[in-house]
Amino acid sequence: MRKYVAFFAVICLWLKLPTTTGAQTLHYNQPATFFEEALVIGNGTMGGIVYGGTRTDRISLNDITLWTGEPCNMQVYSPDAHKSIPAIREALSKGDYREADRLQRDVQGHFSQNYQPLGQLTIEYLDTTEAVTGYRRWLDIGDATAHTTYQRGKYRYTTEYLASHPDSGLVIRITTNHPGGIHARLSLSCQLRHTTSANGQTLTTDGYAGYASLPSYYDAREKFAYDPQRGIHFRTKVQVSARNVRAEGETLLVDGAKEVTLYIVDATSFNGYDKDPVKQGKPYQQLADARLRHLSGIPYKTIRQRHIKDYQSLYNRVKLSLTADSSTYYAPPSQGGDGGESTDAQLRAYTDESLFNPDLEALYFQYGRYLLISCSRTPNVPANLQGLWNESILPPWSCNYTSNINVEENYWAAETAALPEMHQSLFTFMKELQGSGELTAKAYYGVNRGWCLAHNTDIWAMTCPVGLHTGDPMWANWNMGGAWLATHIWEHYTFTLDKAFLREYYPVLKGAAEFCLAWLQPLSDYTPQPSPLSHLTSSISPLTSDISHPTSSISPLITAPATSPENSFVTPDGYHGRTCFGGFADIAMIRECLTDARDAALVLSGSCSVPGGSCSVPVGSCSVPGDSVAGFPSVAGSPFITELNAAIARLHPYKIGKKGNLQEWFYDWEDEDPHHRHQSHLFGIYPGHHLDDGTNTKEALHRAASRTLELKGDKTTGWSTGWRVNLYARLHDARNAYHIYRKLLSYVSPDGYRGPDARRGGGTYPNLLDAHSPFQIDGNFGGCAGVIEMLIQSEYTVCEGSPLTTLELLPALPDNWKDGSVSGIRARGGITVDMTWQDKRVTHLTLTAQQPCTVTLLANGQQQTLKLKKGALACW
Repeated sequence: MRKYVAFFAVICLWLKLPTTTGAQTLHYNQPATFFEEALVIGNGTMGGIVYGGTRTDRISLNDITLWTGEPCNMQVYSPDAHKSIPAIREALSKGDYREADRLQRDVQGHFSQNYQPLGQLTIEYLDTTEAVTGYRRWLDIGDATAHTTYQRGKYRYTTEYLASHPDSGLVIRITTNHPGGIHARLSLSCQLRHTTSANGQTLTTDGYAGYASLPSYYDAREKFAYDPQRGIHFRTKVQVSARNVRAEGETLLVDGAKEVTLYIVDATSFNGYDKDPVKQGKPYQQLADARLRHLSGIPYKTIRQRHIKDYQSLYNRVKLSLTADSSTYYAPPSQGGDGGESTDAQLRAYTDESLFNPDLEALYFQYGRYLLISCSRTPNVPANLQGLWNESILPPWSCNYTSNINVEENYWAAETAALPEMHQSLFTFMKELQGSGELTAKAYYGVNRGWCLAHNTDIWAMTCPVGLHTGDPMWANWNMGGAWLATHIWEHYTFTLDKAFLREYYPVLKGAAEFCLAWLQPLSDYTPQPSPLSHLTSSISPLTSDISHPTSSISPLITAPATSPENSFVTPDGYHGRTCFGGFADIAMIRECLTDARDAALVLSGSCSVPGGSCSVPVGSCSVPGDSVAGFPSVAGSPFITELNAAIARLHPYKIGKKGNLQEWFYDWEDEDPHHRHQSHLFGIYPGHHLDDGTNTKEALHRAASRTLELKGDKTTGWSTGWRVNLYARLHDARNAYHIYRKLLSYVSPDGYRGPDARRGGGTYPNLLDAHSPFQIDGNFGGCAGVIEMLIQSEYTVCEGSPLTTLELLPALPDNWKDGSVSGIRARGGITVDMTWQDKRVTHLTLTAQQPCTVTLLANGQQQTLKLKKGALACW
């Protein structure tokens, strides 16, 4: 059924959306022993890991700008690496994959640096003779405060912890009704080179990180290089506000205070990716001192109010309620940590007994939003592999930015979950990658256009392939990080319709696309097989000389050398290879990047626009008069758009293998690991939007993608599980999307727990952080995004100046979520969605448009076309 409805002035009946009272609190009945049980707090730059002990309370501290290393000063580790590219291509053309793998090690540079822990605050309670009862520990993600409360003997002790963004620090408030008050010793420790002093009521640690380091997995006796005149320096300060406080050695002693307030601040000398942190660094000591003066001069109540107001201005945008039949419902803990089943017990029961716990499922979703707010508010410094929270000087994978999925997955929910401000840290960081990425493109790949990013990067914006000539090519030599990251630029635009943003970041997107154009190769250079694009001879325009090849003007375009992130193939003669030509992960990402760059150019030209989704535009159908846009010269010259259209049309179409799967490799080879965690060749489904290739039908490709996931199975790492939730949702497979979401919430034991009942693998730790394992935060964000993909999906198109959004409601709704409501989630086209559903049918809907738009709405088995003015509301 098709309807056309025009909304110009609409009066809505607002229905109060039910909220989930139990979906705001992580709640525990004992102190944390391991990191994976501790509660994390953060203000976007500084973070705390709260253990909540009764004899000794530990709060591990982090600053997101504290890394080893120093600027690379645009120096290239392997300036002649590109000279090996022709030899690699020759080996591939001969089918000598072993030789190609060997030569790939010539195309490697240095490793990324390591993200470092700031230190640890220890509160040692000195009066612990009486027994502790009634212990409760909780994190309220509704106001971003953590708490402990317990009885010691007959007296109550309470502690509240918060990380304030407005006032740039952590604050801890300890109170008791014991007439003798609190007796405690406070100390600061640090694993880096440092000195600590106690003076009056203040602890101060000054220190510095290594100016160079190697990852934990690299075989080297010395992993760090230290010099007091090099590297990032830092100052951490803790001030105690209480009666009867005195310094004793390098500690502070609290003796008999009923109220104790701790003010914790820090600052580092990091002043940008290209600034020497000593010679050009920030005045970190003065900054830390000033921050402490500011923070300690504000009453605790005021700090708390300002913190909650700031946090809730972001968090309260989205509400989610999932309800169930009372016969299957699992009772959640009550609000505020008072009684009820603890979160870790719920997680175990959810895993072991297959109970339906809608509050836990909604809590996990909102916890992802809490984490993003808490770790991604620092310009130019995005959330890393562990977000913000790390206790090791040699953390897993350096706690860096891994660009073959992980740093991108951190931001999958930023737009749909109504947190676009958190996305800005990634965008500003991308600008910094561009200059280094241009050097990498030239030195390592012989490409003189655009920029690229390999497998890893760090706070210094390194872009080269890592490995020091010893790395396994399956992870070290991948070079599509720039192409993938740049797609976030168009994605942000489709949600915000912010042309000023698009104009500012278009050069970054264009540069990533230019590298792709220059990196593409004609298939005819590598195989004599007939061209699958011969039917397009009359419609394909030749590309520019950068990627035109005399061998064939219509040969499909591929990449060579290519790798598929961290995966390996097995050739018919049994060789387990990494390097190939025509890998479909590369092609999927390039298709998305080129299409995004074209659409961005067309939007900025103001002349002609094309679908930002899966549609294709005939080559030559769009033209842009002139080579400039007012105020932005040469943004969308027609030669570049023509070149993009020609390349998109020539990209090699997907291939479907003998098992019915979507091929990852050009040939229908077996994977070394059939259940491999990466599924990079499915990028076109999610997070991309361009699985269509102009040759295979969309239905056939979707079936092949589903078959690929079926063959991989459901046991994988945490972040991979999060990705698969989204993939199944995009395929409209509600049953498997929900099944995999439950897998994501599988209980995993803390890494340090060695009991006979220890559980390992991918899933969720007791504190709801993602288990790769070890901890990686990307799975939390992937799962958060997956919930929204099950509830709404959208595509954005701008053609001939008339914006159109396709919005589908409940596209992959699980049977267990047959009743519920959500408000505040975002759709492409600048639309906010509030809806209630019963028996899997939408019963109330409010759409709020940022700009005038046309919406094709798919809901309840019907299709409607809605025309909305700015701010208009479309209601059911």
